[in-house]
Amino acid sequence: MSDNISGKVVVITGASSGLGESTARHLSSLGARVVLGARRKDKLDALVADLVSAGGEAVAYQTDVTSQTEVNALIQGALKTFGRIDVLVNNAGLMANAPLSEGRVDEWDRMIDINIKGLLYGIAAALPVFQEQNSGHFINIGSVAGMKVFSPGGTVYSGTKFAVRAISEGLRHEVGGSIRTTTIEPGAVDSELKFGSSHQQTSDFVVDFYKQAIPAASVARAIAFAIEQPADVDINEIVLRPTVQDF
Repeated sequence: MSDNISGKVVVITGASSGLGESTARHLSSLGARVVLGARRKDKLDALVADLVSAGGEAVAYQTDVTSQTEVNALIQGALKTFGRIDVLVNNAGLMANAPLSEGRVDEWDRMIDINIKGLLYGIAAALPVFQEQNSGHFINIGSVAGMKVFSPGGTVYSGTKFAVRAISEGLRHEVGGSIRTTTIEPGAVDSELKFGSSHQQTSDFVVDFYKQAIPAASVARAIAFAIEQPADVDINEIVLRPTVQDF
């Protein structure tokens, strides 16, 4: 077990599949106590059962990150169960790509609500806890699409991930000292994210693009690397891609 992960309380949003599930499994195997949030409670409950049967400590709360009330309840649930929070992994995300000319404003709203506002709700709920403890670690899941625009089709998604990077950097600057901030920016990683596009032509392109994807466990290991550093070391940004990905 990693000395700097074992025993830590880690809250993960979007934990029912993909990056969130893989991160929960990996950190639990390293001795972390995990608190899982996602909309699909049945998947969360099955994951908790797996982790507990393997000797881990895990609880789950049905959480839609577009609801500030539910995000607050996730954080309060973690405190009630374990008495503290050491890490919040803001992982929930949606990639509903389509050309701007399609005018899919409802999908733009949904991405903004999940990718930006959901992240901010997590920060709003956990920051007072971290400040009171005088310790804590935000891990925000961005994207290589938050470093350069994935267009055509991914313009609004890129906009939300550029926002994640900006918010993370501002957060680091504002609360740094005893609170750490890490942005993880993956390229193509195998998860359900690739199925978010309702525009058929774009969806076909994205699914084909993701044939080069690396396993979600790749991101879980990057998250563990950031967490396990000594308290005075803040890994601010990790970018990882499949070696064959050129974007």
